[in-house]
Amino acid sequence: MKQSLRAKRMAAHHKRQKQGSKLNLVSLMDIFTILVFFLLVNSSDVEVLQTDKSIVLPTSSSEQMPDTTLVVRINANDLIVGGRAVARVDEVIAAKGLDIEALALELKYLSAKARPLTPEEQVKGRAVTIMGDKAIPYTLLKKVMATCAQNEYRNISLAVSKAEEKAASET
Repeated sequence: MKQSLRAKRMAAHHKRQKQGSKLNLVSLMDIFTILVFFLLVNSSDVEVLQTDKSIVLPTSSSEQMPDTTLVVRINANDLIVGGRAVARVDEVIAAKGLDIEALALELKYLSAKARPLTPEEQVKGRAVTIMGDKAIPYTLLKKVMATCAQNEYRNISLAVSKAEEKAASET
């Protein structure tokens, strides 16, 4: 029995539908290859500290990268340790002496939770990074550094923004 053209077309269509769909691996491999190269090119050894929008860091031409440490943030209003506000800046500036009691309590609490110091760390002290707005008074920075040093955090680093290469070469 002879089939019409329409019947042949429908039979071919049904035959194609019965076959399982095929996965095109070439396109998938291309996408993953591009993704791998993208990730390799864009991965680097840059440590990004999370900053507050209220803190404008000073710039520096230093090439040395900081280690990951406890971060003390100082903005125009608050003194923040590890994401928790511990003191108001105006109260700290108004207080007499170099010790900031609220900061000292927080540092003692954090050092009690941390692992014991190695002999080398006992000499150098625990590491801390101070991230302060470039407009904060020096007396405030001095008080924060003195309080950190009195509470085993003597390995102090100051966070800065890296200066552009042109600006660094002009000075």
